[in-house]
Amino acid sequence: MIPRDHYPDLPALTAADPALLAEVLAQVREVAEAEGISGRGYRVVFNTGADAGQAVPHVHAHVLGGRALSWPPG
Repeated sequence: MIPRDHYPDLPALTAADPALLAEVLAQVREVAEAEGISGRGYRVVFNTGADAGQAVPHVHAHVLGGRALSWPPG
């Protein structure tokens, strides 16, 4: 999920526009339902910073599912 308004990362979005963050999370739920993964579970990932693997300087959420996910990731 990628918001149209530009925020470099999750902390910036959270500080500037909590309502937009809520909209992004609502869209995550819709994507999970549309992809048929909401029933068994899914993971939402916001990579923040280089050490976390953020390669794109624009906040976005990854919706992972459709298979068993292990913990810890990576």
